[in-house]
Amino acid sequence: MSHVHASNTSRIWKVFGILSAVTIVEVILGILKPESLHLNHFLGMNLLNWIFYALTIYKAYYIVYAFMHMEGEKSSLRYAVVLPVVFLILYLLFILLTEGNYIYGVFKDSTIKWNF
Repeated sequence: MSHVHASNTSRIWKVFGILSAVTIVEVILGILKPESLHLNHFLGMNLLNWIFYALTIYKAYYIVYAFMHMEGEKSSLRYAVVLPVVFLILYLLFILLTEGNYIYGVFKDSTIKWNF
């Protein structure tokens, strides 16, 4: 018995296309910085940064999904691997934004100078 290996060329091009499209959108938004997104704030950060974070999390999920072969697994295993990482990233983002805002407020309103 010989095993026939199917070509994954179309799958590789699909993954390449999706990740490239998301990256191109990020680069275009980073270069243009639309005022409607850059100057509007939501939860302490401008909307453009929220879009960057969402697209980055999407790319990270898709990389895990495609390159760690999670598409063939049951959804419960997929969620058990991916959701803790997503929650960790969001938690770290929350801590960074909260503490960064606090430190900015301390340095802005005090006599301490910015030494860094």
